[in-house]
Amino acid sequence: MRKTVIGTMVMLAVGVIAFSQESKMVDHGLFTPGDVKWMDAPNALPAGAKLAVLEGNPFSAGLYTMRLSMPAGYKIPPHWHTRVEHVTVISGKFNIGMGEKFEESKANAMPAGTFGFLAPQMKHFAFASEETIIQLHGEGPWEITYVNPSDDPRKKSGQ
Repeated sequence: MRKTVIGTMVMLAVGVIAFSQESKMVDHGLFTPGDVKWMDAPNALPAGAKLAVLEGNPFSAGLYTMRLSMPAGYKIPPHWHTRVEHVTVISGKFNIGMGEKFEESKANAMPAGTFGFLAPQMKHFAFASEETIIQLHGEGPWEITYVNPSDDPRKKSGQ
């Protein structure tokens, strides 16, 4: 038993040292609002939104943090993600509803400062009541699958 305890302690110590060394190699990031670089959101989302990647690459494996800026009235049809989705409302009002059908009356309002998360494959829809910025973070790759394939903007643009 003593050998097992000592072996476990050695393994934990090696793990802590390895993690510590690994985290020292990671660059840091600091973004004031003026430093955030916005671009058109990918064609997987309806046209009109802007995207800013703050950390990592949302479209490959690994951790990511990105922001989505949406104009008032912006809508994302019912969809789901393969991984947990973490959402923080930075500004404006984001609305999210559960289910396979877009029903504004069944959505929950998320004012600035609100945080929420959704389990993988949870079907939901969203819209911005006013100009809104949300922050999404998680483990990539970030993917979106529309409940109704005809809602997928990639199919509408022929891509």
